[in-house]
Amino acid sequence: MALERSLRGAAMSVARSALAAVRAGELFRKTLRRSGARLVVGRRSYDLSRFRRVYLAGLGKSAAEMARRAADLLGRRLESGVVVCPPGKEVPLPRIECLAAPHPLPDRRSVRAARALLRLARPAGEGDLLVVLLSGGGSAMACLPAEGLRLRDKKSVTDALLRAGADIRELNAVRKHLSGIKGGRMAAAAFPASVLNVVVSDVIGNDPGVIASGPTHWDGSTFRRARRVLEKYHLWDRAPERVRDVIEEGLAGMRPETLRRSDPVFRRVRTRILGDNRTALRAAAARASALGFETRILGASDSGEARDAAARYARILEKRVARRRGGRPLCFLAGGELTVTVRGKGRGGRNMEFCLAFLEEWRGRPGRWLVMSLGTDGRDGPTDAAGAWVAPSLIRRAERLRLDPRAFLRNNDSYGFFEKAGGLIKTGPTGVNVMDVRFFLFG
Repeated sequence: MALERSLRGAAMSVARSALAAVRAGELFRKTLRRSGARLVVGRRSYDLSRFRRVYLAGLGKSAAEMARRAADLLGRRLESGVVVCPPGKEVPLPRIECLAAPHPLPDRRSVRAARALLRLARPAGEGDLLVVLLSGGGSAMACLPAEGLRLRDKKSVTDALLRAGADIRELNAVRKHLSGIKGGRMAAAAFPASVLNVVVSDVIGNDPGVIASGPTHWDGSTFRRARRVLEKYHLWDRAPERVRDVIEEGLAGMRPETLRRSDPVFRRVRTRILGDNRTALRAAAARASALGFETRILGASDSGEARDAAARYARILEKRVARRRGGRPLCFLAGGELTVTVRGKGRGGRNMEFCLAFLEEWRGRPGRWLVMSLGTDGRDGPTDAAGAWVAPSLIRRAERLRLDPRAFLRNNDSYGFFEKAGGLIKTGPTGVNVMDVRFFLFG
């Protein structure tokens, strides 16, 4: 038990290092600075004295802290701004309107936020600069239904796709084609102003067109793609009639597509990715090494069903642990964003479901080990937990309580299992979002 407690403490220390590395303050410190009149962003610089006006827009779970840092850098050159962040994260900033909006499903606050962002962008013109701060969660926080569409229609189809296990690219392909702000439309509103996107990525591959549904980036998806996604998950016939009307009108050329890469709007748009899942994993690996672990990053692009990923990692780790040499403890790290197809009536999220499925795959194997999986934003599905951990002692406790992991998996009730057996990780909202991180520790 002492060794297991040590593994758990090490895993939490590694997790804290991962989260600290992707906080807005740390990312801004490493990438952005002010040199006289110049805003330096990596290897590119912007002479703020040459712009007539500078505007600031922020959107996502990290938006408030990013806006605070950006406002300090822009100083008196900042004309005005709008920042959209999670409820309770609002910060008072001079000349900046800070609005709260929910995640993962939009409400009227999301519509208000989207309209405020477009009102900020439209006056920008030739000789102006719009700095856009983007992070995960922005798709729900700024939601402006396309003309003829009601918020409840868009919310219904979003919820159905989430429950069906659609990944973020599929989900956003649909959302962008039902939107008045996503898919480059905010950049179009600001044209011909210059646009600088400063981004913390929450998607595999760091595609700016997917992060927050790309309000200021070109889009590679189409109305046809949106329909195919709904058909793939058997949702087309069940989608609200107005949703089907909008997509069919787009297919018939009666509605404009989202903006393409060749659109003149994007000649003055530049994007800088500040941090991503691999940024967090590298910091976590450094901490694990400092604690004495032999460390390996297995990848930062996990996708697909959480249960399938658990089975895959069990096979991979079985071979790697068998090949170990010497007495050093091992720490394997991975990240990405898995999905869960909801068929039961329980509560849970992709990280808790991964851990519960891994427990089922790995139990019975000898040795001291601990596996932890958590969402970097502090929320796993519609619960108050960030994720969970599993270890031999937790398996024994579940057996004493006569908890059957398979029954909880069938009901998609991973939260219920870990609530009874222990193992829930509750961090509260972290203010960051770079998908999920997983740690596999072997003593």
